[in-house]
Amino acid sequence: MIPADDANIFETVPPKFPEVSFVVPAHNEQQYLAATLEQLGAIARQLVDRCEIIVVNDASTDRTSAIARQSGARVIDVELRNIGAVRNAGAKEAQYGWIVFVDADTIVPLETLEGSLRALRKGAVGGGAFVALDESQPIHWFKMGLYYLISLVWQTVGRWAAGCYMFCRKDALELFGGFDENYFAAEELFFSRELKRLGKFQLVRHPVLTSARKFHGYTVGQMLRFVLLPMTALLRGKPLQSRYGLELLYKDDR
Repeated sequence: MIPADDANIFETVPPKFPEVSFVVPAHNEQQYLAATLEQLGAIARQLVDRCEIIVVNDASTDRTSAIARQSGARVIDVELRNIGAVRNAGAKEAQYGWIVFVDADTIVPLETLEGSLRALRKGAVGGGAFVALDESQPIHWFKMGLYYLISLVWQTVGRWAAGCYMFCRKDALELFGGFDENYFAAEELFFSRELKRLGKFQLVRHPVLTSARKFHGYTVGQMLRFVLLPMTALLRGKPLQSRYGLELLYKDDR
């Protein structure tokens, strides 16, 4: 007989979540991909009964595809160079009902994934998480200020998911047709808006950790141009239907 004080001992370990598909878009990500996939695999084994990791290899010319396969991920090779279309390609192949989108340079803590899956279990249709930058290398103070300003507007005020980490029910994603492939940037904003129309949308407080490589690879002026051009286009209601001004997202060498 179990003593009264120990009667709930087995309830301290929550049941695992049933099934999750991870979708990782990747273009020339050999520097970061292995660590991202290793972390995803480690936390998924602790939290999920059945999962799959799908790497959508978008026209890579480095070892991205080989690294993904060595890590045990399923690889889908495409040549799209449109981040929304790449995510859609992965989502279409997902065999499970919950999908988590993770950028190839982003580390997902166990607490973040657990909070995301718990939100879905409680009825949310989707969401995202707050984002912390990898500051292992010093970042220019102005660039950091720009980052905090963007974060304030994007996540604290707008309550939109950051593109490096998003989650949703697959049936909800299919209901509004997935990511809008007419856009080359800010696709996470439209993703967030559509999910909010369908039901509860939640941002997990525990942040993911994403690479600061763009902050190191570009000048202050280039960063400003990257931020102001898309934001101006969005405010004026003009869709981001070309890669012009979006070199930080689509240039190969940084």
